[in-house]
Amino acid sequence: MLNILLIITSIISTIQSSTLPSPFTEHCIIGEKTLYPPPANTTVPYYTVDLDRSPEERWHEIATDYADRINYLIQGAKDFLTAFLGTETVKIIEDHLGKWNDKLPQPYSSELRGISASTNLPLGDIVLYNIFYEIFTVCTSIIAQDQHDQLYHARNLDFGVFLGWNDTTHDWSITERLRNNIINIEWKKDGKVLYKSVNFAGFIGVYNGIKPQRFTITANERFDITGGYIGILKWLLGDTSASWMTLLVRDVLETIDQYDQAVEKLSNTKLMAPVYYIVGGNSSGQGSIIVRSLDGLIDTVRMNLSDPNGWYLLETNYDPKKKPLFIDDRRTPGNKCMQKLGRKNVGFEGIFNVLSSTTNLNKLTTYTTLMEVNSGKLETYIQKCPDPCWPW
Repeated sequence: MLNILLIITSIISTIQSSTLPSPFTEHCIIGEKTLYPPPANTTVPYYTVDLDRSPEERWHEIATDYADRINYLIQGAKDFLTAFLGTETVKIIEDHLGKWNDKLPQPYSSELRGISASTNLPLGDIVLYNIFYEIFTVCTSIIAQDQHDQLYHARNLDFGVFLGWNDTTHDWSITERLRNNIINIEWKKDGKVLYKSVNFAGFIGVYNGIKPQRFTITANERFDITGGYIGILKWLLGDTSASWMTLLVRDVLETIDQYDQAVEKLSNTKLMAPVYYIVGGNSSGQGSIIVRSLDGLIDTVRMNLSDPNGWYLLETNYDPKKKPLFIDDRRTPGNKCMQKLGRKNVGFEGIFNVLSSTTNLNKLTTYTTLMEVNSGKLETYIQKCPDPCWPW
């Protein structure tokens, strides 16, 4: 608790010495300028994961190319946990995580073993890396339909709140490290691209992905008192009946071909953590926000083209029918920007500019990804919010 108070004090000091906007005051750049396409140095490289290779081998190229950066990220996660839990507690966790890998279903358990071997990092560290990034994300996801009934799906992935504030760079420490680990992946089977995703190197789950000509998915964290920590505790105590939220996304992308079937499975599968799944299809009006608890479906909000603003859905980290926390209201600025953009301007450029407007763009933002289902196009750009910029 003391560490969090110190971080908050540091942030307040930064805010007081700058001209940061209010957390609930948007600055929509729509109509002022365009930031698309972004500079070439913000583009994210593509890698291939061949699902026909053995699980131990399929991550080898990524793991070897990013071994040092993965290790740097893991050390940051350990530093954070040590500050809150103490050195001895973290040591106990490290000693057991390698064994806990056997609780994961195949092929995921073997994939983590392969990444461990390719990076020369302890298996427990690789397991910690994959668990850590399941429960600390905040995001903005958008599905929008243009005048020609073409569906676009985009998201900002924000990560790292309270994970170390850097007074010099005015940035979150883990967020800074993550930006160097972002990759696009083409997942291939039988020599063909099955789906695409954006990943942090060495993280085997999927936060967002596109199955060309079929559907798109993004996953946003849902804050709940019975959150991911409860699910992980149950898992560690032997209850392995629930799915990891990002492994479920991957499973859906690999095994399902229809939008309605994807929505059904994401709605009803038992989960380790509460989550919002945002799903877009390949036909007019196919867009859904799925509100999930650990055990089941709470609500589904669907695109409604009969509503004046029903041509898009926007989800942050709060239930759509409830007000967001006033110091974390990214929904209101996002909605105002989308309505200013208008349906006639929907496309990669327009939505990128919405997601590059404050406070949807903030100090936690690591990347923006843009997906268009019928072409199968996925573009990802590293994002960094310059001062003045809200911390979350």
